[in-house]
Amino acid sequence: MKSSNPVLTGRGFTEGGGTSQQPRDLTAAQLETMYARPSAGPARTGRMTMGDVVARTAATLGTVVLGVLLGWFALPERYGLAIGAAVIAFVLAMVQSFKRTPSPALIIGYALFEGVFLGVLSRTYNEAWQGAPVQAVLGTVAVFCGMLLAYRTRLIRVTARYRRIGLAVSVAFLIAIVVNLLFSAFGGGDTLGIHTGGLGIAFCALGILLGAFFLSLDFQQVEDGIRHGVPQQHAWLAAFGLTLSLVWIYLELLRLISILRD
Repeated sequence: MKSSNPVLTGRGFTEGGGTSQQPRDLTAAQLETMYARPSAGPARTGRMTMGDVVARTAATLGTVVLGVLLGWFALPERYGLAIGAAVIAFVLAMVQSFKRTPSPALIIGYALFEGVFLGVLSRTYNEAWQGAPVQAVLGTVAVFCGMLLAYRTRLIRVTARYRRIGLAVSVAFLIAIVVNLLFSAFGGGDTLGIHTGGLGIAFCALGILLGAFFLSLDFQQVEDGIRHGVPQQHAWLAAFGLTLSLVWIYLELLRLISILRD
């Protein structure tokens, strides 16, 4: 019985360990299909690898850290500049999100401006709740490691149903944030109560869970990309997605810590 794996079948292997049909037994069309396949050796170059993803992610997160240091030490209490940096980072992220191909310049630019915003914001939180940024960083690392372990051991499987539910909850979460901002702008204060008290804690916890959900989608993107041999430049997209998810988790943890310590 032949293997159901088309690669093994095409390479001349069968499920029982023997060899498949000899070239003389194949039709001209089958031979053409076999020889049109890429070689199994080092000839397949320019494809994304895990090393590429790690290197691009390190570069992107390193740029975020550089921006954080700039915002923390060089721009203390420059809230106008911090908001401006956040707006620029948002615009760059949106432009990259709608592009068909990754742009390293856009991704690095996003990371730098996002880092500046995080630096000013983190210093502000640190002055109000000493050590909160460090706790948020450690929590972000813990969530990342926990999700990676759960994904690698298949405790979490990214199925179509899993994806639909997660995205639906994400949309509802973002709508609640927008509605609260609108009510706050016109009515003043935390209208929906999602920034204080028990509801605020629950809302932050939900935000962290959604960040973990996005991480699982990022892991699947990396796994699928490597499996299907996507071009090497797509490692930048993987780095971009991972950075967005980690920033999301960090911000939610920062808010959660501030509520708990109040």
